[in-house]
Amino acid sequence: MFELGNSLREARTRQVLDYPQVELATKIRAKYIRALEDEAFEILPSETYVKGFLRSYAEFLGLDGQLYVDEYISRYGGERFLEEQPRRARVHQDRGLERKVVLVALAGIAALTALVIVAWKFGGDSPGGALPAAPPTAVRRHVAPELELRGVGRGSYVEVHRSSSTGPLLLSATVGPGDVQRLAGSRFWLYIRRSGGLRVKLGGHTVSLPARHTLRVLVTPTRTALSSG
Repeated sequence: MFELGNSLREARTRQVLDYPQVELATKIRAKYIRALEDEAFEILPSETYVKGFLRSYAEFLGLDGQLYVDEYISRYGGERFLEEQPRRARVHQDRGLERKVVLVALAGIAALTALVIVAWKFGGDSPGGALPAAPPTAVRRHVAPELELRGVGRGSYVEVHRSSSTGPLLLSATVGPGDVQRLAGSRFWLYIRRSGGLRVKLGGHTVSLPARHTLRVLVTPTRTALSSG
């Protein structure tokens, strides 16, 4: 048994390769390269991608790709398969429920339309007849934007300031695997010590972090930019 992620990282650093170079040569996105090195396999779309990317990345570094795939299967493969099976079942169940809800809603709309037509036909000719009441209009709730920090792999230390590096400090903590931190707002400055151990969302949308181990980055709803501050 050997450490999959550490051995891949050591092989890359020995060859003085950075993530953009590896991404260009292997056509594997840099965030997936980091995930392989951090053994954060849950980030990849499926077990098939994990095996394929492991083999390709290891062989690119001059290693035995099949050996890495076999080691992954012996340690993680079965668990990932069991996790994915109920997830697929839940997707099918959710879609079936959605179809039932749509059918019920359509039936309700048809019944309401019929009632309006009947009321207009039989009550509209009378001078004193009242017009049917319009259905109530749904009130759209405004949801305030929110920053979400979720720890994956080995997690990461993070500092969050409002608006800029000199803004108020909102958070200074280690976000461990599975931990979630949420902060209200739409403009944040972040210092992230291990970017591969953190997933960031703003307003429900995933923020794509630059391929660097340590980051100072400004995040807004319209852009994500590296910061020197």
